[in-house]
Amino acid sequence: MNTEFDDIRPYFDSEISAAMQRICKDRAFPEVAHFIMPGSDENFLRSILLSCSSVDDFQKNVMVRVVDKVIAETIDKFTFDGLENVDCSKRYLFITNHRDIVLDPALLQYILYKNNIPTTEIAVGDNLITTSFIEDIVRSNKMIKVVRNSNPREFLVHSAKLSKFVRQSVSEGRSSIWIAQRNGRTKDGIDVTEQGLLKMFSMSSKADFFESFAPLNIFPIALSYEFEPCDIMKALELYISRNQKYIKAPDEDLNSILQGIMQYKGSVHYQFCKPISREEVEEISLHNSSDKNERYKMLANLITKRINAAYKLFPNNYIAADILNGNNLYADNYTAAEREKFEDYLQFKLADVEEGREEVRRIFLGIYANPVETKKSATNL
Repeated sequence: MNTEFDDIRPYFDSEISAAMQRICKDRAFPEVAHFIMPGSDENFLRSILLSCSSVDDFQKNVMVRVVDKVIAETIDKFTFDGLENVDCSKRYLFITNHRDIVLDPALLQYILYKNNIPTTEIAVGDNLITTSFIEDIVRSNKMIKVVRNSNPREFLVHSAKLSKFVRQSVSEGRSSIWIAQRNGRTKDGIDVTEQGLLKMFSMSSKADFFESFAPLNIFPIALSYEFEPCDIMKALELYISRNQKYIKAPDEDLNSILQGIMQYKGSVHYQFCKPISREEVEEISLHNSSDKNERYKMLANLITKRINAAYKLFPNNYIAADILNGNNLYADNYTAAEREKFEDYLQFKLADVEEGREEVRRIFLGIYANPVETKKSATNL
């Protein structure tokens, strides 16, 4: 058996039963059981877990239940469009903008599962896999470990391994992959595809640009939240970062995960864009430039443009833009009641902010307002 990817790959079906037993025995299990099934006997969830003998069992019997709960309790309206662009006979490298640590890929899996489309493997930073308990849960849910906390030499080695794993999964038709367009969540509402991500993918190929990227079947998806997960936390982080080096507090990533899951999100929309075609990759590969970085930039810009153009704007986005700019330019896109609701929400979120309140307010509004401009730029190009 090939053991090359054992430290980063999801669990095989043959490993699920043992993982379920470890999860059920962990001291964190009762708390998790209470969250998933409040008011129920934890033995009920334990029996469900112990009945799982495959990854599909775990996703169907546990993860779908969890996402159902999140949707029911924190989302008013969950929509998606463009699913006709997915060819079920193909495997894709799904690339989305990144707004929430857990929900971005979880809601994608939910859509695919509910529409009888094979779910993807999910690239997740190792900074989130802090305990063996969490590792058993995420690797049972098709999660690939992305090593981030390492020295430059180790990072290069791990990046090459991840690149090879992704390429084999997609090009050999084993599984689709989900990955965010950038390292870490978008904090300011401006979604941009990092060129470094594309360079990482090319590490596993010695072929030319076209042969490196065409087999990956890159498929952009634009996801939009009416109320941004962790919005005030993101605004405060950006405020601090402008004045000093930002240092994460202990368990900050875990707190962000829980806040993102539990926070009210209003409406949420996923737009499946048209995949990047072989013709588009070929056009970039034939670009009259000796600078390979220019080709990475062109492909990154194409992915970014497709995501930004497809981004669904909500009244909050237009309201924030008008408040930030001190005008009513977008007033036709919202009602007076919607504006009042958002203004109340803004005041509520800023209630405990004292230091730099006005700057934090501008940053917070930018999180909602910036997508208006990026969409306008993407659709006018």
